[in-house]
Parts: sequence; structure tokens; C-alpha cells
Amino acid sequence: MSIDRKRIIGRWDPIVKTWDPASFLSVGNGDFAFTVDCTGLQTIEPTDEAATPLATMASWGWHDYPGSVPHRFDLLKKKRYHTARGEVEYMSEATGQEELFSRLRINPHRFNLARLSLYDSQLHSSPKREDITAVQQRLDLYAGTIESRFRLCGEAVRVETVAHPDQDQLSVRLRADEAGHQRLSLSLSFPYPSHQKSGGNWRVPSSHHSRLSRGEGNRYTIARTIDDTHYTVRLRLSEGSTIAEAGEHCFIITGEGDLLEANLLFLPSQAPGEATSFAACRAASRLHWQRFWQEGAFVDFSLSTDRRADELQRRILLSRYLLAIQCSGKLPPAETGLTCNSWYGKFHLEMHLLHGAHFALWGQGELLERSLSWYLEILPSAKERAAEQGYRGARWPKMSEPDGSDAPSPIGCLLCWQQPHPILYGALLARCRPDSAILASWQEVIEETAAFMVDYLDRDDETGFWNLGPPVIPVQENHDPDDVLNPTFELSYWRWALRQAISLMKGYGREVDPAWEEALANLAPLPTDGEVYLAHQHCPDTYTAFAADHPSLLFAATIFDGGDTDPSIMKRSLKRVLECWDLNELWGWDFPLMAMCAARLGEAELAIDLLLMEAAKNTYTPNGHNAQLPKSDLPLYLPGNGALLLAVALLFGGWDGKGNTDPVLPKSGWQATSEGFFPLW
Repeated sequence: MSIDRKRIIGRWDPIVKTWDPASFLSVGNGDFAFTVDCTGLQTIEPTDEAATPLATMASWGWHDYPGSVPHRFDLLKKKRYHTARGEVEYMSEATGQEELFSRLRINPHRFNLARLSLYDSQLHSSPKREDITAVQQRLDLYAGTIESRFRLCGEAVRVETVAHPDQDQLSVRLRADEAGHQRLSLSLSFPYPSHQKSGGNWRVPSSHHSRLSRGEGNRYTIARTIDDTHYTVRLRLSEGSTIAEAGEHCFIITGEGDLLEANLLFLPSQAPGEATSFAACRAASRLHWQRFWQEGAFVDFSLSTDRRADELQRRILLSRYLLAIQCSGKLPPAETGLTCNSWYGKFHLEMHLLHGAHFALWGQGELLERSLSWYLEILPSAKERAAEQGYRGARWPKMSEPDGSDAPSPIGCLLCWQQPHPILYGALLARCRPDSAILASWQEVIEETAAFMVDYLDRDDETGFWNLGPPVIPVQENHDPDDVLNPTFELSYWRWALRQAISLMKGYGREVDPAWEEALANLAPLPTDGEVYLAHQHCPDTYTAFAADHPSLLFAATIFDGGDTDPSIMKRSLKRVLECWDLNELWGWDFPLMAMCAARLGEAELAIDLLLMEAAKNTYTPNGHNAQLPKSDLPLYLPGNGALLLAVALLFGGWDGKGNTDPVLPKSGWQATSEGFFPLW
């Protein structure tokens, strides 16, 4: 009997009854997102530094400050690191070049495209919090629409908010009762870009330009010029509505009667396109989300009696929605997606795995595939990066932006666990989406990725082992790169990925470089003291001095099985981490990965306990976001949501060699029905 998905999803539609930044909802399509307060618009901007800002963002919305010398990495003095094969230079030292170092990090940055808010024509201003009462707001997950009902100064108002699934369009519909309709309008305003969390700077109106022009009928265009950045907003308003400039970068949209519809299509530069009607946008959204929810995998905890099952169901469904609107676009996402800026809106490629890999395992590999073409586009620059450092193949960046540059960083440039990811993506598509059109061109990506991985290793003539590092910074970023040798997770990942690369290339009928097989056969063993795994070979104090941040030694038995872990040693390592680690210093995605480790070890109860552990950074707000409390710069953290869905995929889809089809769940209190999952390795 199939699962009644629509009924279950509807049960967990977010309901909002007050103005609360932890309850701000969003609509979007993977490349565009619009975040709203309880009015269904961006009416009351929070003033708390830690709150989620109200922003409108697109994957193409990037800006460079004037005089920022973009991409002039050649001007940086690089720090030299000694390796077994000679010296390698990295952009890791800011001393003496702080301004240049900072400019290259913050440019380009993503920015807030616009603010669309409720406007009171009688008061000639946006309403205040005290003007908004009797809030009843609901996000219909199955339709991708937000309905907001409230009273404005006592008058009933209804707002519907929706994003178009196939273009960067926002559509809103306002209705008011007979007494209130004359005072209701919309305010459309534009900030100057900012690299800060909000993405917008409202204090420099003279630094940018907004030009309104009228087209045919009820269509208008606003052309935006910000330094060398240009974009366009094409508007389609309801019959009888008007738009007029009310100040610098501010336009008031006024309707006729009790109905106002505004459809805004955001376009880069002079790209062609026209906004659809509200009805067409809403119909497209409903069809899109119905298909999304019905085609992917699903799990139903309705029969579970454990009090935590409802919370897990809520987190799963809201995470699925949030990652679809934030992380399924043409570029790898930032860690706060298209809601606000984290790390200037740049994306971290090691996190792309946590943002996107679940799509394939949940039966929707096409949503991961959308961002993979970008790797093909930047492959030449990745090969140049490797060559500049004296290596073969392609070295993928860590903190990047659309052109594939690697931002200078004392940590990022030395991080390496993003390197095998493209091989994992290829393996995911081969398993979950074998008819993917991208697989044919992906062979070169696999070849160049593996070529670097092999060349990056150092052969120890004394032991015969091929070693990873130094210098290297592992997942657990609190180590001295000059001291790190054979970090446990990275070494296991290298082993797994090289095995996959060899298998995939042979499957394509391609000749495999003998060095790959030699390196695989002679990779160093995982570092251990005989009882537990160590963070790396030179870290005997793993569980004392370094018992904070990511417990990455456990991750060698999570997303994959590298065939190099001893279950008894890993079980003792997991126990030791839980005894010794500062769990308050973990990140949101650490909890699901530890749960995956426990699941592989047959510890089903512990897996659920870890997945739902009460901890500050394992908090999921009413809107489904994984807040990284008390960090004020991360009111949401999408890698946590993605890791949660990876863990659920492991619990229900299993892994190669698991031996049975039963889900990994505690025997008492947990009963679930699932369908559509693919297994991990």
C-alpha cells in the first residue's frame, strides 16, 4: 500500500502566529529565493544582529566593490610549505597584505536584489509590528505557496506569496476588506550590495541607480545599475494597478479595489523574459511541488510511538523543502543558501556534498545534476591551480564563486576533503541516475580529479606507504597543517574514491593510469593507537587537546565504507568521542554523520539518539532551519539539513553488504514505512 504523502506533508505545514525571525518562511526554485515575515512580504526588518534578515537573492546576483582588484591573486605574496617533493605555495598568509587579502576574500559577494513590503497609503509608511495583529500564516509545502492572514490596524488582510519554479519570478496577491483596501499598497525598494549577512546596504543611495520605464498595458521595467553590476526587474501588475517613484530607489505599487497582484521577474543584465500572471505562477508552482513530493523517496513515521518521531518527521519534510528551494540550482550553494550571506555568499565545495548528495539517494538525482555542469566549466582553472602548485590533474577550490576561484584563507587553501567529491558525484549518478546526460562528459572530471589525488600523495621509501600530507588541513580544522599526516577521514576517502575512479573508468572502457592502482594498493593504514582511531598519525592527544570541532575520525564509516575500518576500533572510537568531546563545539552536520557511524556499527538506538540529540547546534527552528546557536552569523545552516537527509537515506536505503532490507531503527517505539531510497556504499 502506497504512502498517502499529501496527507502527511500537510500535517507538517509550518504555521506562524506572530512576527518571529525564527519563523520567517521562504519560497524559491533553487536559483532564486524570497524570504518573508508574517505578512507574507518583507514588511518588518529585524534589528537583532543574530536574526535572519529578509532578503531576495538569486544565484546570478554577484557584485564587486569599486577598486577591489577582482581575481588579482597574482598580487598576493604566498606562503611556502615544505612537502616531501619540494616547496608548495599557498594563499594562506595575510600578514603585511591585510587589505588585499580581505578584498580578494569578500569580492565578489552575493547581494540582496530587492525588498518588497506592505505599504500603508494613509500613513505613507510601512506598518509597524504593533499594527499587525491576529496573524495566521501557513506555508503549503505541497503547493509551494505561503498564505498570510492578519489584521492591519484592525482591518483584515490576506497575502498569497509564490515563486515560479522555472524562472526567477516572485508573485504576490493582496486582498483587503472593504474598509481597508484603500490604504493597502506595496513598497518595492532597492539597496546597495553588501558582503555582510543581510546582503544589502541602505545607507549609500547615491552609489547606485534605479530607472523605471513603462511597457505595454500593465507592464513595467526597473533597470538597476550598481557599479559594474546590472540587472532588471520586469513587473506585471493587476488590471488598474499603478507604480510610481516615491523616493530614491523606492517605488509604490497601488492597486484598484480590494485586489492587488504584483509579479516581479528578476533577470541578470538585459536577459530576455516576461513575468507571468499570478494565476499562472501559482499553477506552475502547484504542479512543480506536487511532482517533487510524489517522485522522490519518502518515509512515514505515523505508526511510531516514540515521542521524538514527530520531530524527526518535521525535520525531514522541512529539510526536503528548504534544500529544494535553496540548494538545487545551477551553482553549489552557500551554507545559508539564498536566504542571507554566509562567507560573503561564496560557496564551500566541501559542503556541496552535504547540500546536494541526498538528492540522488532520495531518487531525485536531477536536482544534484543541475550544479554539476559548473565543475565542467571550471575544470580548466582547476587544472591550472594544480599545475601552479606542481601537481598533475585538477585541484578543486574550497571557498569559491561563479568563476571557480579559490579565496585566500589560512585554512581553506590547505583543505583537501572536497577533492574526491566529483568522483562521489559520478558514482552517485551511475548508481541512482545511470541515464544522466552528464555522465559522458564526467569521465574527464574523474580522470583529472584522480590524477591530482594520486600526485598529491607522498611515497615513503622506508615504509613503502603512500601518505597524505603534510601540509594539509583536515575536516577538523584546528590542526597545524605542517603537522598533519594521514588524517583518518581524508585517507579513507582517498582510498574509497580511488577505488571508485578505477572502477568507473574501466566501466567506460578507458585505460587506467597504473599509478592509480599502485597508490591504492599502498595507501597508508588508518592511524590508530591500537584501541581507537586518531585524528591523524601525529595526534596522540586526539581525545584530549583536540576533542573539539568536527570528530572527523568517525566519518570514515558514514557516507561510504572505504574497506579500511575495523568495526571494533570504530565502536570504541565513537564511545570515546561521546565521552571526551566538547559536544557544544560540534556543528549541525556532525550529529547526523555520527548517527550514520552508529548505524553502520549496528547501534540503532544510538543512531537515533545522535540524530536528535539536544544540543545548541542541533536545533531546528519552526521554519525547519538548523540554527547554529549561539553563532549570530548563522541563524540557518543548510549543511545540517542535508546531512540529516543523508543519515535518513542510510537508515532506510541501507548500504552495500548490509545483508538485509530492514531499516536501521530501534526495536522499541519506532515503526516506519519508506519507499524510493537508494543504498549507500
